[in-house]
Amino acid sequence: MTMAGVIALHSSVDLLNDYWDYKRGIDTQTQRTKMSGGTGVLPEGLLKPTQVFRAGIIFLIIGGLIGSYFVVIDGIIIGLILAFAVLSIYFYSTKIVDSGLAEVFVTVKGTMIVLGTYFIQTLEINIAAIMAGIFVGMLSSLVLFITSFPDYDADKAKGRKTLVIFLGKQKATTMFWIFPLIAYSVLISGIIYEIFPLYCLISLVVIPLIIKAGLSLKQNFDNIQGLVPAMSSTINFSRITGTLFVIGFILTL
Repeated sequence: MTMAGVIALHSSVDLLNDYWDYKRGIDTQTQRTKMSGGTGVLPEGLLKPTQVFRAGIIFLIIGGLIGSYFVVIDGIIIGLILAFAVLSIYFYSTKIVDSGLAEVFVTVKGTMIVLGTYFIQTLEINIAAIMAGIFVGMLSSLVLFITSFPDYDADKAKGRKTLVIFLGKQKATTMFWIFPLIAYSVLISGIIYEIFPLYCLISLVVIPLIIKAGLSLKQNFDNIQGLVPAMSSTINFSRITGTLFVIGFILTL
């Protein structure tokens, strides 16, 4: 049920993001790639905007109902997490992204998913769950950050204030390194203080992939097609690193 609720809420934010990006004319101006620019469903006329919006609201309601069940059996902590999720999902594609806080939201979202899931299973919150959530959240935020490079012109023209727009593309290539640096700082600190199992060190084997992505970004930050390999490497880095992190815990069982 927890997984179903998370999937429903995540589906909602994706659908509503597609809807608002189309309504604001962002997805009709940006050059779409495999990793950025929306799904293309609405610009290509495969679905009507009202259908996508309604689907987003339906998934939001489904996620909210599943979360409400856990509020009843597990209490106010889940209620607070659920309230944050519902409000932030609904306003993500308008208020949150426009304020330049998208990366912060995604980090907090990742943390809340881990905390909420852990609390449902154990009825407690500890430092391990918080740090694991931040680690996962930073990996997700990194993906959002790099995939906003190709949308720079369209986002800026329509009034969005993403972190890449705020910094400028060239300066943002330096900011790119902050995300894996924070993530790995959390990981290593957790291992040093025995909050995370030693096996989680296997997450470090993917470092060459993020170095490759960062160097490619530095060379191609203003070339949309040239950005595709950098985005691909970053997405793979995020997925593999997160998976290895989980495996590190499983190996201690």
